[in-house]
Amino acid sequence: MNRRMLLLTTFTAGMTSLGIELAASRLLGNVFGTTNLVWANIIGLILIYLTAGYFLGGRWADRSPHATTFYRLVLWAAFTSGLIPIVAHPVLRWAAAAVEDLNAAIMAGSFLAVLILFCIPVTLLGCVSPFVIRLLLDDSSRAGQTSGQVYALSTLGSILGTFLPVLWLIPEIGTARTFLVFSGSLLLVGLIGMSTADRRQALIHLWMPVVLAGLAWWALRGPIKESTGQLYESESAYNYIQVREAGGVRYLMLNEGQAVHSVYDPAGGPTYGTWDYFLAAPFFNAAPFEADEVQRLGIVGLAAGTIAQQYTQVFGPLPIDGWDIDPEVMEVGREYFAMTEPNLNAIAQDGRWGLEHSGQMYTVIAVDAYRPPYIPWQLTTREFFEIVREHLTADGVVAINVGRTPEDRRLIDALAGTMGVVFPSVHVVDVPGTFNTMVYATVQPTVSGNLERNLEHLQESGAPPLLLDVVRRAADNLAPTPASGVAFTDDRAPVETLVNSIVIRFVLAGQLETLSVE
Repeated sequence: MNRRMLLLTTFTAGMTSLGIELAASRLLGNVFGTTNLVWANIIGLILIYLTAGYFLGGRWADRSPHATTFYRLVLWAAFTSGLIPIVAHPVLRWAAAAVEDLNAAIMAGSFLAVLILFCIPVTLLGCVSPFVIRLLLDDSSRAGQTSGQVYALSTLGSILGTFLPVLWLIPEIGTARTFLVFSGSLLLVGLIGMSTADRRQALIHLWMPVVLAGLAWWALRGPIKESTGQLYESESAYNYIQVREAGGVRYLMLNEGQAVHSVYDPAGGPTYGTWDYFLAAPFFNAAPFEADEVQRLGIVGLAAGTIAQQYTQVFGPLPIDGWDIDPEVMEVGREYFAMTEPNLNAIAQDGRWGLEHSGQMYTVIAVDAYRPPYIPWQLTTREFFEIVREHLTADGVVAINVGRTPEDRRLIDALAGTMGVVFPSVHVVDVPGTFNTMVYATVQPTVSGNLERNLEHLQESGAPPLLLDVVRRAADNLAPTPASGVAFTDDRAPVETLVNSIVIRFVLAGQLETLSVE
């Protein structure tokens, strides 16, 4: 019995099990998103499969404690792992169309179908550690040492399998090929191990890598999605990125593609989406507030730069600092969305960390990082808004874009309540034709009527038509500021629980066909 080969196989199997779990989140995330509900399903079912594997592997090893049996198990685990993206590819394309059309039945069915694909390979991978322990256990007095060594190597492999796909493989070669890299690595180790035990059996199983390579070449050609008007798609360390074009206007979509994250119309003008409404933020200050008083803009959630473009168009080349955690999204912005303003300082950082460490003061801070169900909780708390206030000028304003449903405004209430703890005045504007609401908070005590008074002044001073249009729309769509006692903190910010409740209530009410978000 080749002890070193068994331990190498343990390490590689541990790496593969975590590698395909991380890749599974991206495989499903490209279509269904990466909410904590999706993660819970992936992790929960994989743990069930591993549990079954631990149980079955121990019994299997006792009944057939032979190296050839073990390596045959490993080879099938590797082969079926490689089949996952190949078999899932047509299912996910079908599901992508269902997500775009909001067909809940097909979405749910395809989601479950893909998760079922992991049953066989993950269960077989779970069999590896108990089987190796049985094969290595020639002295019962060393059972603890042997078990500890096996599980330590398996865990070391799992650590490598956790970081490799996220930091290197998925951004460089994509999700499907990441599965094939882990599958191929385990196949190679399994074939070498089998050759040490039974060379004839190793030769018999050489069909596996050949068939897998052929199927992958045949099935994985073409784009991940085939959306109408698709110009570009890619996978970064953080997102599946897609650029679509319709009527000469370009749209940035991330992950499952239900929300538009940036829009670019070469002709300029209003977007009639949430991006426009950030322009109205400084005019909640007491009238007359002059446009040239807007000195600097900070954007948390830059994406492809729509807000920066509009501020530059209206207020001129004022300094703008924009943070986005995904540098590849910013590259897409430069290439497809003309995000090349010389006054824009695009920074690839977490927005909260970047703002906190900025040495600048801003007239307006725009937070456009809330895309239900993806809301970074750390950008919703009292402590975050205290950081925002510390970086606003004496006449500064913060504006956030919040999602809602027609009947459920709990997220707006919670965020308005949290901002109200930090700022003296909070104002709410519903964006017509969308499921979005803008919430503004001012450093100075202000009243919503300031919008109308500033609009009159802007008209008299000959302000740009886009600015006049946006301030008028904001004034026309003012909503009551909720009297909320909720205040999220860094210690307790149950935003995911709240968003999940809103989404589930919305789906159960059968309102998916009304969905329209920015």
